[in-house]
Amino acid sequence: MEGGSGHYNPRTVEEVFKDFRGRRAGMIKALTTDVEKFYQQCDPEKENLCLYGFPNESWEVNLPAEEVPPELPEPALGINFARDGMQEKDWLSLVAVHSDAWLLAVAFYFGARFGFDKNDRRRLFNMMNDLPTIFEVVTGVAKKQAREKSTVTTNSSSKSKTSVKTQPRQPEPQTKLTKAPPARDDEESGDEEDDEHGDALCGACGENYASDEFWICCDVCERWFHGKCVKITPARAEHIKQYKCPACSNKRARV
Repeated sequence: MEGGSGHYNPRTVEEVFKDFRGRRAGMIKALTTDVEKFYQQCDPEKENLCLYGFPNESWEVNLPAEEVPPELPEPALGINFARDGMQEKDWLSLVAVHSDAWLLAVAFYFGARFGFDKNDRRRLFNMMNDLPTIFEVVTGVAKKQAREKSTVTTNSSSKSKTSVKTQPRQPEPQTKLTKAPPARDDEESGDEEDDEHGDALCGACGENYASDEFWICCDVCERWFHGKCVKITPARAEHIKQYKCPACSNKRARV
């Protein structure tokens, strides 16, 4: 069940982390920008279904592997059965939690299979732990935590650098008069400045803000997205009076 990736077996910490990031991106896409398609595929009338994420950042809803034991740990079984018995938001959050658990299981399966020692396992976990969980991205917790962290970092920086030019804090993504990405000072550099801009996380892929990428904000949920993640170009954004992300558009369509 490897989505065209064949028998891909990452053997180093960096390769396992790359595999983790790809699978994570695919599952986030299923639960955010592709949520309508994901919702429709999880038909409760079908047999036990699983959500798979693949290293190439794609996703698939399918039956579990037939071989026993499977080649890789299997994701949560029967996610489709709870779909109509819960609020959609709660159901997506439940799938997100199980998806996080599966990603960790797959990563440490590779670590055990290829003999990662204690230091390798710790380094792998720390690399994965630096990214928001799927649950945090889907529920918006990641955005809130990053904003709070940015506030603390900005306050401490202003106290310790009174003789240095004040670094302007990135405005919180609230104004939607333009379809441009959150403001960022090109003179800023270093880890501390990266933290100051960390409060802008893409609602689709969960990645941080980058100055060379076009972003757009949803006028309904106020989450920011990479233009490429929601298939909006700067030229197209100029003609959009009120932008609704795929998740908000799909919710209104089903009401």
